Amino acid sequence: MRHFNDAPLAARLSAVDPAAYAQSRNHVAGAVTGLSPWITHGCIPAPELIERFGLTGQDMLAFQFGWRAFFQHVWGHLGDGILADIRPGLPGIPYADTLPADIREGHTGIPVVDRAVATLYATGTLHNHARLWLASYVVHVRKVHWRPAADWLYAHLLDGDLASNHLSWQWVAATFSSKPYLFNADNVARFAPADWHSPGTPLDASYATLEALARSPQALAPVAHVAEGRTEPPRLDAPPAHLLGADDFTLPPSDTDATLVHPWALRAGEGPRIGVIHLPFHRRFPWSEARWAFVLPRLRAVTDRIFVGDLRQLDGSFRAEATLNPGYREALAHLGAELTPPPRWLPDPATLCPSFSRFWASAGQPPPRRRWHA
Repeated sequence: MRHFNDAPLAARLSAVDPAAYAQSRNHVAGAVTGLSPWITHGCIPAPELIERFGLTGQDMLAFQFGWRAFFQHVWGHLGDGILADIRPGLPGIPYADTLPADIREGHTGIPVVDRAVATLYATGTLHNHARLWLASYVVHVRKVHWRPAADWLYAHLLDGDLASNHLSWQWVAATFSSKPYLFNADNVARFAPADWHSPGTPLDASYATLEALARSPQALAPVAHVAEGRTEPPRLDAPPAHLLGADDFTLPPSDTDATLVHPWALRAGEGPRIGVIHLPFHRRFPWSEARWAFVLPRLRAVTDRIFVGDLRQLDGSFRAEATLNPGYREALAHLGAELTPPPRWLPDPATLCPSFSRFWASAGQPPPRRRWHA
């Protein structure tokens, strides 16, 4: 196992300003932390960040970490149920089951949508407000079911987390909330840079008009006469060859005694450690090359070796951090691995909290000063 000097993480940590975050977090160009890829992959757990920055439950940055904890809480209770409608959505809408090419290629003719897609492909990141706008356009304007769209976004995000991503899409779609999330061109003009502004488009309308559209079976077509966009990067169900070593597909000896380190627990530790990539999961939920390039070097750095394949083929005595990711979860159970829970900074209520406010109160946290979803 080698020491990994994660300079990008160090730079992000040194730039975090909780007060500036609280003031500007809803703006696309605001003082967000950019830490979410490292948090998702377990490089730096939320409890460590809470302590590092001296946060309390009234700090907006802690509040955002609370939303992540809430989504994990729901996932823990519903399991793979988060991948389907949790409650009935808007009635009578014939949602499509595929994402149109003009959305995937970012040439809808609506600047806020096309800039969001361009940013996603160029950086592997997307501001939370932009994610909500994109999801709302896809579901309520173009009438695409949230699930295929959520899978698409998950594949390209460096911080893609099934709970946070898919439940946020459901929150927008009104299958995990009481009403659809809507936005208009005025909202974009308030929170986004000028090249995102979308006057004169179907989004340049009142909320009453957009509410009626969301509840109508009619889907709006893309704006006509739009220049061609960009090619969607491939979604890969295995790491690209240039990130793999010659022995990465070789099974460890049958008497192996080691800690298995999956992609959501990328922290250094003691004792023999094997980094694992469970290919059945990634055939179901592929990643972009950029995400593989984020994960593989870090996985290799905190382990003694890597195994890429089906974890159920392993034989030995294993330990691992528990994960809810489907496929990995079942494979670790099949191996009889001794599991430890991921680090938490909030208690996990024993019964399902159907809303964030109830979860936050159950955790004994004070009401936040500002709302997170704007």
